[in-house]
Amino acid sequence: MKAARRVITTADDFGLSVAVNEAVERAAREGVLTGASLMVGEAAADDAVRRARRLPDLRVGLHVVVAEGTPVLAPARIPDLCDAQGRLDGRLVRAGFRFFFRPRAAAQLRAEIEAQFAAFADTGLRLDHVNAHKHMHLHPTVLSLIIAIGRRYGMRAVRLPFEPRVLAGPLPLRQKLTGASGSAVMGPWVALMRRRLQRAGLRHNDYVFGLRKSGAVEEGEVVGAMTRLPAGISEVYFHPSTDPAGRGELAALLSPRVRAALEQGGVERVSFGEL
Repeated sequence: MKAARRVITTADDFGLSVAVNEAVERAAREGVLTGASLMVGEAAADDAVRRARRLPDLRVGLHVVVAEGTPVLAPARIPDLCDAQGRLDGRLVRAGFRFFFRPRAAAQLRAEIEAQFAAFADTGLRLDHVNAHKHMHLHPTVLSLIIAIGRRYGMRAVRLPFEPRVLAGPLPLRQKLTGASGSAVMGPWVALMRRRLQRAGLRHNDYVFGLRKSGAVEEGEVVGAMTRLPAGISEVYFHPSTDPAGRGELAALLSPRVRAALEQGGVERVSFGEL
């Protein structure tokens, strides 16, 4: 009988740097990490693949990068996606409009996403899941391409970036005063994504934790989230690193308190591939 509450713990940005890769390996060996999402175009991608091959229990997926990152294709082949430095444009709203309204940019986007899936396939790693850097797969054009291309590469599961209030915890004062909420802004796009994934027969988590505090989740907050997990499948995602900026999240993944919260709550740790 399956547990009523199941959790997937993943690390984003695998391959971004050796410091990130070191943290992922340590969290997989000593902590509660079950999966990692690989950025195939970044400088330390080969190092990440080598580490993944010696971590048979770590489930690795593709972290599709269409903005604010390094492309797989030469910038000259995708000029509408890149800035003057040859990096994928970090202005997310501007990039999103280009994808939607410029056919030439959409064609280049298709080529880059295809190249990233092909690069992942070349690693020989089993594709556990797919998501996108900065959650850009919420964009309808990006999602359409990921579904169309990904299924040809064996994609079976995709992250659904929906963080309910029960997991997010109390709103910061600024958000209380302004009424601003990531969930409120992203809600319609999340609902559309959920319908499209279901129509495509793709598996997904029900909830996610870490969206509103992405990159800055602390041990106590993770412990609290673990005690509030609703019935269903929750993904808790991290950005661990051995550099100062990511040490707090690495500490949370290694924390005996986090492990105890999972065990005492009867929460089953799973991967996307087990859904």
